[in-house]
Order: sequence, then structure tokens, then C-alpha cells
Amino acid sequence: MSNIDVTVAGGIADVRLDRPEKLNGLTLPMLRDLTAAARRMRADKGIRAVILSGTGDSFCAGLDFKTVTADPKQLPLGMLPRPWRGTNLFQEACWAWRRVPAPVIAAVHGHCYGGGVQIALAADLRVTTPDAKWSVLEGKWGLIPDMTGVRTLSELVGIETAKRLTMTAEVISGDEAARLGLVGQVDAQPYDAARALAESLAKRSPDQLAATKKIFDRSWRSSPRRTFSRERWEQTKLLLGTNAKIARVSGLKREDPVFRARR
Repeated sequence: MSNIDVTVAGGIADVRLDRPEKLNGLTLPMLRDLTAAARRMRADKGIRAVILSGTGDSFCAGLDFKTVTADPKQLPLGMLPRPWRGTNLFQEACWAWRRVPAPVIAAVHGHCYGGGVQIALAADLRVTTPDAKWSVLEGKWGLIPDMTGVRTLSELVGIETAKRLTMTAEVISGDEAARLGLVGQVDAQPYDAARALAESLAKRSPDQLAATKKIFDRSWRSSPRRTFSRERWEQTKLLLGTNAKIARVSGLKREDPVFRARR
């Protein structure tokens, strides 16, 4: 894959943007390869968690406009949505990670601008350095976030904050991103923290993780009635599944004093 490095070990997939000389600026081949990597993760039942990160000094400085616009025919083609998915090339490079059953963790350092923000927000969980630079940078160029960022921003922050970040294109620190709710964890070594979290999640039931991700992603804005219906459906599948039975009799639960008292 061009400028996207993927390794899988111990059930954890390590997906790195690997164009450090350009601060991991996104090209059309990188967008296609990000989508392909996500599809691979979706199909691999052995994947327990995914870490998205960037090599070099930055996570991702956004779209490399010079490279992307070098072939005038490619940009409009990339904007066309695929009817069977409801996303175009730019959107699917982000949203494909929502389709992966396993939890996806973004480890952010350095620049996280524009398309980089939208990739990070498409992950389920985020860890950032306190001094990372975050910006919905499209506003600087007279544009709006169009790689699923409007949806993911609306999930994480209030409408006023989403509008302000998008309208002003201001650069905020990792600490400020966490304060606003864009990020769940701040750590000086975000990849190591993401790895530790991934290893912890890898010990959980993969069915439970997939069900948790699915029900929150699909029900976050739905009516209570619809959410309750999905809760019942997902819980029934879990109760009848093998992994829930394994979890119930696992050594970790047997060591829990509450569990022992109820035996």
C-alpha cells in the first residue's frame, strides 16, 4: 500500500500514515489505501483493536491539495458518492473505520489538520499529546469539512463549538481538544497509551466490543423506542453467543469478590 503501513500482531492492527516528509498529507492513493485497510480489518475476525497513527512529526496535516489537484479529472471523480455505501472516496477513507467491528483508536501528535481531524474523529477513541495542533482547517481555504467531519463533530461537541471550530479554522492544542470533548485522553506518548488501551480491549469479548460500537453508532441520535429495540436485539445475540459464555466464566471474573459472593 502506498504511504499506508499496516501490520497485525496479537489481534491488534497497527495502521500508520507513512508520508512523513509531507507531514502525512493525504493523497488520493492514500485515501484509497485507507479504505482498503479498513475493509481488511472489517473482514478479519481475528482483529481485536486497531490503532491509527502517523509516522514522523505529525499525525496528518490534511489533504495535499497540490498533489490531489495535479490530475483535474480525479478530484470530481473522487467526489461522486457510491450509491451502495452513501459515501464518496474522501468520506469513505474516514467512515470505513466506523464499519470496522473492532474498536479503532487514533493516536495523535504534531499536526492534526483538516482531513487529519476527520480521520481522527472517525475513530472510536482518541489519545493526543497535550501540545498537538488540532484545526478544522478547511475554513482557512473557504471550505467546510466534507470527509464526514460535520457528522463526527456533531457527535462530540455542542453545535456552537462545532460552528466556531469550522468557521474560524482556529488551531487548538491537544489539551484544549480534550477540554472541548474532541479527545478522551491526553498523554505525552499517545501511541504507547493507545497501545496499552488496545491490549486491554483485546482481552474483552470481541462480540461485546462490536455490539457496543454498533449500538452507540447507530442509536446515538435515534428515538428511545428505536434504541431500546436495538438494545434488546444486540443483547439477545450476545447472550446466545459463545464469547459471552467465555467471559462469564473467565478467570478475571472469578477473582472479583462480588462475583465470588454471588456464586
